[in-house]
Formats: sequence, structure tokens, C-alpha cells
Amino acid sequence: MNPDISVLGRYTYLATELFWGAIAVLLLRRADALRNAAVTILALYPIAYVWDRYTLAVGVFDIKLRTGIDIAGIPLEEHLFMAVVPGLVIGFHETLFGDDPS
Repeated sequence: MNPDISVLGRYTYLATELFWGAIAVLLLRRADALRNAAVTILALYPIAYVWDRYTLAVGVFDIKLRTGIDIAGIPLEEHLFMAVVPGLVIGFHETLFGDDPS
């Protein structure tokens, strides 16, 4: 049986992005990699935007538990997703393999 994560209704997707985004920021701060991660995320963002806009347009995703706020043709939560995912990857990588900040 899967847990019901829809208790936040239309804010469910936003809440999960904020939760994982906070973890990404904490990992990046701990690894002293916020600036480098921001540059990488900004470089990847245009590619992710085009990819996301296309997949939504052709119906690959049907996002039901979202706020309904669209920015530049895609849901607000998807913009966050495009920053959170690479932020988490970089945060984990730097935490595991980066220089020891102490």
C-alpha cells in the first residue's frame, strides 16, 4: 500500500520541491559549493526548460497535485524541479567526493 501524499492538495508538488530543495541547499552549503552549483544549474536550465516544455506539450507528464501557477508556459513546480535535481546531484557529489571543508 502506497502512502497518501496528496494531503497538501494542490500544494503537494510544491512542498516536495521545497523539501528536497532545502536538503540540496544544506548539502551545498556544507560542501561550500553553492556558487559553483548555481553556475552549473544556470548553464543547464535552458536545456531543461526546452526539454520540460516539450514533454509537457506532448503529454508525457500529467501533473495533478500542483498549484496551477504557470510561468513561461510551464508549472512553477517544474522550474523548481529543474534547479533542485541538479542541486541535489551536485550536493551529494560534493559531500561525498569534494574537498573537506574543515
